[in-house]
Amino acid sequence: MKQILVIDDAATVRMYHRSILEQAGYQVEEAVNGVEALEKVARHTFDLYLVDINMPKLDGYGFLRELRSKPMPQAPAIMVSTEAAANDQKLAYITGANLYLIKPVRPDRLLAHVHTLLGVPQS
Repeated sequence: MKQILVIDDAATVRMYHRSILEQAGYQVEEAVNGVEALEKVARHTFDLYLVDINMPKLDGYGFLRELRSKPMPQAPAIMVSTEAAANDQKLAYITGANLYLIKPVRPDRLLAHVHTLLGVPQS
C-alpha cells in the first residue's frame, strides 16, 4: 500500500486530504509543519508528499529543500497552497516540487495527480 505524508498546519485541511486519499486506498500520515515532517521522514519511507507552503517552524519550501538535499530515495512532492502567484509556483519547483496545486483542490483532481505521480492505473 502506498504511503503518503500530508504536511499542513491546518487540521481541517489535513483531515480533508486524508479522507480523500484513504478512500482511494492510500495509507496517510500527517505532520503539522516541516520540522515534524522531516522527523517522520527520518523514521519512515513515503511514496508521496502533499506539502503546504505557509507553516510555522519550517515552511513547505524549507521542508522540500531539506528533503531534496538528503542522500535517500526521493519521492514525488505536490505543493498545495492558497498562494496563487507565479513566483510561488516557480519557487515550489525550484525547491523540489513535482507539481503545484492551488487550494482548495477538488478530490477528483487531487487523486488524478496522485495516481499519475505514483504510477497507479486510473479507472
